[in-house]
Amino acid sequence: METTATFTPAAIGLGRSRRSAGDVIFAAAARSLGCFVLLLLGAIIISLFVGGLPSFRAFGIGFLWDISWDPVKQHFGAGVPVFGTLVTSLLALVMAVPLAFGIAFYLTEIAPDWFRRPVGIAVELLAAVPSIIYGMWGFFVIVPFMGQYVMPVLGDTFADVPVLGTLFGGAPFGTGILTAAMVLAVMVIPFIAATMRDVFMTVPPVFKESAYGVGCTTWEVMRSIVIPYTRVSVVGGIMLGLGRALGETMAVTFVIGNANRIATSLFDPGNTIASIVALEFPESPAGSLKLSSLLALGFILFVISFIVLAISRLLLRPRSA
Repeated sequence: METTATFTPAAIGLGRSRRSAGDVIFAAAARSLGCFVLLLLGAIIISLFVGGLPSFRAFGIGFLWDISWDPVKQHFGAGVPVFGTLVTSLLALVMAVPLAFGIAFYLTEIAPDWFRRPVGIAVELLAAVPSIIYGMWGFFVIVPFMGQYVMPVLGDTFADVPVLGTLFGGAPFGTGILTAAMVLAVMVIPFIAATMRDVFMTVPPVFKESAYGVGCTTWEVMRSIVIPYTRVSVVGGIMLGLGRALGETMAVTFVIGNANRIATSLFDPGNTIASIVALEFPESPAGSLKLSSLLALGFILFVISFIVLAISRLLLRPRSA
């Protein structure tokens, strides 16, 4: 005996109302969570700005480039940590971008299919290593290596070369701006390489096949087809790596030397915003001008990182058809 289901208008209306109620609840929950994130972000910005306001009032706009940091005289400036943050991050990009590009190029154009996945996973796992581990590795392995082998060779090689002699001069202690930049480079390579690999794979195969069909080599295809097609997203991935380097704390603190002065050589010790906050914050009494200056540094770093990440997100938007 066969039975046939009948759908009355009342039953259909009940199902629609249930689905409609569920959609409304889900949309409201999602909207609330999105607003919560914005409120949390705004609260962080406001708290940092309010906490740093006494410092901005005491030192004015000159706080941004003042190189003095003297807790005894209660005179503080952001010049040294801002300089160290920007220099180490830019040097890290100079080192990391070619390596990341080589990794992405190999994984998308040269490596056999069976080898791409394990190498890609290994590269991405580097991003999961805690920064404290990078710092310990840098301090116990990279610093002695730099002090015994790399820095003396660079110093002797470029001693008589204008400009380079100054950049690679100084005592080869192993710690310093150059060592911090090297550790940062290792840390940002996975982010940049993963982004480059993903955007390289978005190039339509017909474009590359057409180039190969007219006799182009692998490098010519990469240079003339892949890079022009993905250049905006590649730059966005590099900016993401820059944002990662700007805010790194513990790894840099281990190897940069932590000296509050402008480094004239890449071998000289220095400071970054994140490292000086990590070192000085526990020793800053509540309500002190020093604590306010550290919060002002945090606000400056937040603004710099926000600008960099906003630019990267803008560049990583999908290409319009």
